[in-house]
Amino acid sequence: MRSEFFDVVNAADEVIDRKPRAEVHQLGLLHRAVHVLVFNSRGQVFLQKRSRTKDRQPSLWDTSASGHVDAGEDYDAAAMRELREELGIAECTPQKRLFKLHACAETDNEFVWVYQCEYDGPISLNTDEIETGAWFEPAVVTRWVADRPQDFASTFKLIWARLAAQR
Repeated sequence: MRSEFFDVVNAADEVIDRKPRAEVHQLGLLHRAVHVLVFNSRGQVFLQKRSRTKDRQPSLWDTSASGHVDAGEDYDAAAMRELREELGIAECTPQKRLFKLHACAETDNEFVWVYQCEYDGPISLNTDEIETGAWFEPAVVTRWVADRPQDFASTFKLIWARLAAQR
């Protein structure tokens, strides 16, 4: 099995090295990730429940699609790749950048660009990555996060709070 490699970045999100995934996580090095929020035309958001076999935050609810930016890849390409790999979505437009989170403990030392797009087509879950997924009204998610924060991945909670503050 091929080892994943990530770009290691400095505090300004500039590439300074390239290392295997396991080493990046073991050493707590700064690296990059993307999160995509998929909304349908009715305004509902699709959330995924991470697989119980994930090495980070298994069985927690998270954004529609998320993942690391591979070495040499840019954020925009990674966002589209994650939509394809995790949800089977080949095209989700307009895909727009919402905001960037600075690397911190809650993001697992990842700089995170957050994207949003609208999509009404079929979703095909990658069961190696995702246990289940569903569409939710944003108000339901907001109440759920407030009542049961332990159900959600730490980065998702940061993203949802920031998104709610912008709306």
